[in-house]
Amino acid sequence: MSQPFHVEVLTKDHDRTGFAFGIAPLDKYFREQVSQDVRRRIATCFVAVETASGAIAGYYTLAAASVPLPGLPDAVARKLPRYPLVPVARLGRLAVATRFIGRKLGAALLADAGLRASRSELGVYALVVDAKDEDAQSFYLHHGFMPLNTASRQLMMPLARLSK
Repeated sequence: MSQPFHVEVLTKDHDRTGFAFGIAPLDKYFREQVSQDVRRRIATCFVAVETASGAIAGYYTLAAASVPLPGLPDAVARKLPRYPLVPVARLGRLAVATRFIGRKLGAALLADAGLRASRSELGVYALVVDAKDEDAQSFYLHHGFMPLNTASRQLMMPLARLSK
């Protein structure tokens, strides 16, 4: 029996018009902006495709980034070299279409993002995300992320945790 979803890089062949998460900025970004970001190499977008229908069930974006060493939790920063910036992969956006919510697809996309970041040929210490609201923050904390030493909802997960 085949998997209900598979994750692949977004291409021009994917139909994005029917995707709806229910939060206007995420929907608009996916329909109108993501192709430009991909073309300009600002981010890479990955989509979860329902195997049976070919419908896009969710997406996330990854981009190279860095965080200041003092922004990391003290217990983490102590173990790292004293470079001013620490290389990370930024999870820019993550959304699941409303009709696919409740199928643990968000967690699957998050795991896929972590695996892709850890397999990168670049040196990447952690996956970082800016949680947009308290619900998003709770989701990431539930999945093992920890707050950065910032006033915002910036969270991180060392990629070494994924291999444990």
